[in-house]
Amino acid sequence: MNINTAAIDDAVLALLYLTLHDHSRAWKSFDWDALNRLHERGLIADPVNKEKSVVLTEDGLRESERLFKQHFVTAGSKTN
Repeated sequence: MNINTAAIDDAVLALLYLTLHDHSRAWKSFDWDALNRLHERGLIADPVNKEKSVVLTEDGLRESERLFKQHFVTAGSKTN
């Protein structure tokens, strides 16, 4: 089976937006390979630490919001 890891990474990044707190932190309860790829792309800080959350970069914040709205917001809905 060929897995589209780019699509998985986009979904994970969009879902990180759903769990945002303290402006740029999100719970990191997602697949470690996906989190590592997002880190390599500069969208999140290094997920390998003792924290239960990960810090999104400015680019990561913008992209996570865009992807969240693209995939999970219906027409006429309002988000923050």
